[in-house]
Amino acid sequence: MAKKKSSTFECQNCGYKSAAYLGRCPNCGAWSSFVEAVEIIEVKHARVSVSGERSKPMKLGEVELFETPRVKTDLDEFNRVLGGGIVPGSLVLIGGDPGIGKSTLLLQVSTQLASRGRVLYVSGEESAQQIKLRAERLGDIESDFYLYAETNMQAIRAEVERLHPEFLIIDSIQTILSPELPGTQGSVSQVREVTGELMQIAKSNNIATFIVGHVTKEGTLAGPRMLEHMVDTVLYFEGERNNTFRILRAVKNRFGSTNEIGIFEMQGQGLIEVTNPSEVFLEERLEGSSGSAIVCALEGTRPILVEIQALTTPTMFGNARRTTSGLDFNRVSLIIAVLEKRAGLMMQNQDAYLKSAGGVKLDEPAIDLAVAVSIASSYKEHPTQASECFIGEIGLTGEIRRVTRIEQRLNEASKLGFKKVYAPKNSLIGIDVPKNLQVIGVTTLQECLKLVFD
Repeated sequence: MAKKKSSTFECQNCGYKSAAYLGRCPNCGAWSSFVEAVEIIEVKHARVSVSGERSKPMKLGEVELFETPRVKTDLDEFNRVLGGGIVPGSLVLIGGDPGIGKSTLLLQVSTQLASRGRVLYVSGEESAQQIKLRAERLGDIESDFYLYAETNMQAIRAEVERLHPEFLIIDSIQTILSPELPGTQGSVSQVREVTGELMQIAKSNNIATFIVGHVTKEGTLAGPRMLEHMVDTVLYFEGERNNTFRILRAVKNRFGSTNEIGIFEMQGQGLIEVTNPSEVFLEERLEGSSGSAIVCALEGTRPILVEIQALTTPTMFGNARRTTSGLDFNRVSLIIAVLEKRAGLMMQNQDAYLKSAGGVKLDEPAIDLAVAVSIASSYKEHPTQASECFIGEIGLTGEIRRVTRIEQRLNEASKLGFKKVYAPKNSLIGIDVPKNLQVIGVTTLQECLKLVFD
């Protein structure tokens, strides 16, 4: 199966190898991340099904295509993030902070899938009794739901061969150990080998496989970066522990959109999907307060109305401070510079604090205009109207550039009762505007601020 060469030292953060121990990794810069491992120079992988059949080369024209319908769960938000449902034979990686609800989400999905096929839930962190206690809060458990508390990959493969499940859940990948390789659980070589074997099982036997991955303190999935390249779909489960809302975000998806999100609320009986997130993000907005602007952002295929809040105060030190939460820091710094240069706002002696309400992360260019209006509103102590929405990208010369899917954004704003939308003038050519919505086309940032505050 594998041949050993010699002992090397391997970085547990990025997988960089060195012949000698290094205090700091020259590749990723992590300190004290090297551990001794045995370098593997030959690993023979053959895609073999549990029945023993090996794959063979064939002509492209001879490959048979089968219409395989997606398997849908009872959670529409989960189905949307996956691109319409679970694809048989796919390998899905779910990452998130400890205690955010990854195991709860997969256990809830597993109990629903048990009525559609056999489920094997492998837990390397909890006992079967602990999982049973949590499952009783989530609802009824079907007879085809199997729990297996095991960390040995050979034993897991043997149970897959015996049970032939349609769905396989591994919680978590860092706890599974392949006895054929040296090293401890969670090491780079172990995670890479176990994931490769799970990929063979999923593809060769048409088993939809979900694996849970831990997240490092930097917010990335623990283990080698290669782990994300091996799987078909990478999902991040985000949220704050003191907030009940959770966001499931797709950052890689071979079967659907790469920026789709699903929003859930953590309750006592499990995760409840939020079908209208725009109302949730706007329900606590204070009318008549300065430093607030509404933007219709696009997350995947879904338009979401989010409140952007800004607070500017005179700086007490030599350099003005900039702080962001849920927004890209470099983008906010760029917009502040444009406001000072093109709109005449003296921001060099003002501290600026910005955040997106509700904990959602916004990173698309269409939020620029709302960010600029919220900063100007706080600077001028002039509130915006509660029925106004702002959409547009800002260039360095102060122009408002066009954005994608403007018609879909306008329909979402109209549905939630907004009366006026400021949008790029070039994006409004040849579109159908909702009857109860006034859309004002703007070409420059200075023009937009004059219309809003004068």
